[in-house]
Amino acid sequence: MFEAQFQTFTESAERAATPARVAALRAELARRGLDGLIVPHADPHQNEYLPANEERLAWISGFTGSAGRAIILAARAVLFVDGRYTLQARDQIDATLFEVVAISETPPESWMETNLPSGAKLGFDPWLHTIADVEKLAQACTSAGAALVGVEPNPLDAIWTDRPPPPLGQVLIHDSRYAGEDAAAKLGRIQVEIAKVRADALVVSSPAAVAWAFNIRGADLAHTPLALAFAIIPAEGRPSLYLDGRKLANSVRHALQELADVCEPDAFTGDLAALAAARRSVRLDQTSSAEALSRLVTEAGGKITRGPDPIIQMKAVKNASEIGGARAAQRRDGGAVVRFLAWFDREAPRGRLTEIDCVAALETFRRETCELKGVSFPTISGSGPNGAIVHYRVTEATNRRIAPGELFLIDSGGQYVDGTTDITRTVSVGPPSAEMRERFTRVLKGHIAIARAVFPDGVAGAQLDTFARQYLWAAGLDYDHGTGHGVGSYLSVHEGPASIHKSNLTALKRGMILSNEPGYYKPGAYGIRIENLVLVVEAAPVPGADKPLNTFETLTLAPIDRRLIAPALLSPDESAWLDAYHASVRSEIGPLVDVDTRIWLEEATASLA
Repeated sequence: MFEAQFQTFTESAERAATPARVAALRAELARRGLDGLIVPHADPHQNEYLPANEERLAWISGFTGSAGRAIILAARAVLFVDGRYTLQARDQIDATLFEVVAISETPPESWMETNLPSGAKLGFDPWLHTIADVEKLAQACTSAGAALVGVEPNPLDAIWTDRPPPPLGQVLIHDSRYAGEDAAAKLGRIQVEIAKVRADALVVSSPAAVAWAFNIRGADLAHTPLALAFAIIPAEGRPSLYLDGRKLANSVRHALQELADVCEPDAFTGDLAALAAARRSVRLDQTSSAEALSRLVTEAGGKITRGPDPIIQMKAVKNASEIGGARAAQRRDGGAVVRFLAWFDREAPRGRLTEIDCVAALETFRRETCELKGVSFPTISGSGPNGAIVHYRVTEATNRRIAPGELFLIDSGGQYVDGTTDITRTVSVGPPSAEMRERFTRVLKGHIAIARAVFPDGVAGAQLDTFARQYLWAAGLDYDHGTGHGVGSYLSVHEGPASIHKSNLTALKRGMILSNEPGYYKPGAYGIRIENLVLVVEAAPVPGADKPLNTFETLTLAPIDRRLIAPALLSPDESAWLDAYHASVRSEIGPLVDVDTRIWLEEATASLA
């Protein structure tokens, strides 16, 4: 009945191939006089999702998560992952070759300081590491008495004999009715910001920033509508856009040539070197620009002005058209999710559904909106113990049948031309245990605390993160991921610079869209996460306030499982928030669904009282 078109469930047999590959890499490193190599999950643009020809970490280690890095030495190999991927990494890698290290406990730099042999030469590819990253790695090598050595071409590429070709997804113009501002106006605003920091030109290495600035979308990456491209935007004059001409229809090329010089990618480094040789000041974002760009400018005699790419902040603050599109996309997506939840409630108690069945069903409901362009990330569909794997990806090998008495966690999203969605719901299959209800309610209390937060203009996500954790902390519990991330407008589902995270100091601005997703995970048993997307908006005025106040508008529309709530643990204000939210879901989504689903929705959104 259901099928998935935008995601697959096969797991490549990389694990079996890793011993021979690691051995070949060590031989190549020895040939080049190197004692080791850092292999990050990265490409020259620092994308989260990579084209197949840039998946070096997966190829050498078997680990397929969207974040991580390996350090491979002559007699030892270590894979560093964050809390989202600890369990996945241990399942995917060959434990006789790789040791898995939690990056939150031991960052790579700390490990290097204590484990690199004195005198060792550790190689790295300057195109795969940011300027800031290389500075930290170099300092760690110095502390260990070792040397960090930039190597081009990448030693791993020399042994990757079946490497896929680069992608050639077609580029499309993103209509101004969705973008809300034409590209010429955006480029003008960007040039004003470049002049403010007294730079002669900005190098744009993020394809998401290029997409936003030039109002284009592409198909080079899975789940994110981006074209792999660089740009050089001068403070005055005509920008240059570097992308493969085979991706451009004549009409698209013509539209872009109205804005910029459209060049082949091979011209990028030469043009940047020429700019530097003319003693121009070049703005590079040290947190996203590759170290190779810094070296190129410096060696050509140019001056680097370090600082954030202004496009990143501009892109994060959505305009009225983007906000309207986000609301429309969330309402449309909510209809699909509600249809799925009603279907799941009917079918799951029979004991025949699998995790893959659920992924395929939800994607099908989204496709039936006739507006879906793709999923915004691989759906996380985890039943029972698999729900405790924060970024679990179901495969044919791991697929579980969903049984009564379990919790089921599904985290998914869609890409629509007017917005990007991301939602997580945890549902009970049959009566939940008292512990499940108690811990779910603590997560819900944290979710509500973020949703109801009122905070002064200029407050950062780090100052709000504790709001979501306080009720878990009171019971000695926590979760090992951030509370929320930024979300793009038909762009990346994970967007900077702001997030609700204990280390993020970026101010939250009106117009930013973020996720609100606290959770709790009991290894080997179950996982809980409740995620909605929220929009930063102006709060109601408070008499006597010294500062402007902001709050969040919840955009996501789907029921939260009332069967998992222990009402006695909620305050009256929390219960009132949930009832009001459910009333909104009922009002907005009810007209979009069939009669049977509407009947289910009435019950699912009934008052707690």
